[in-house]
Amino acid sequence: MFNDDNIHIEFLISKTGAPPKQVLTKMKQYLKNSKLRKDYEAWLISDKDNWDESELAKLYQWSQTKENYGFALSNPSFEYWLLLHFEDGKKICNQQKCKERLKRYLPGYDKKIDPHKFNGKFHEAVRRAKEKDKPRCKDWPRSTGTTVYRIVEKFL
Repeated sequence: MFNDDNIHIEFLISKTGAPPKQVLTKMKQYLKNSKLRKDYEAWLISDKDNWDESELAKLYQWSQTKENYGFALSNPSFEYWLLLHFEDGKKICNQQKCKERLKRYLPGYDKKIDPHKFNGKFHEAVRRAKEKDKPRCKDWPRSTGTTVYRIVEKFL
């Protein structure tokens, strides 16, 4: 959890790579119990992984039900978003390649993130992700790319 006067972040993380249906169920349950304030936003952030388009469509459809809901996805994996903090991420075709490239910058990377390694790099990652997202995708990137920058821009 992260909290300051203007931003409150709750991470509803699954350590097992939960399928989209479980992610959505967890979010709905959280929102029902927490009574989201009208000035707060709720975002689902996911990897493409090997999830079926119909599964991801359910996450996207949920994000369209309220103005303060959002959905961001990294394809092939969340590591692609992390990689964009250091380079342009060209010629990434799968999760393995993405992780190998990320380990050039973060030796020993194993899904745990030291936020200090990214200090001063957020603007570059957003710029690179936006360049890749042209024309801007409506829902999620079908090829290598990420829309995580959309939520990060709100913080910056």
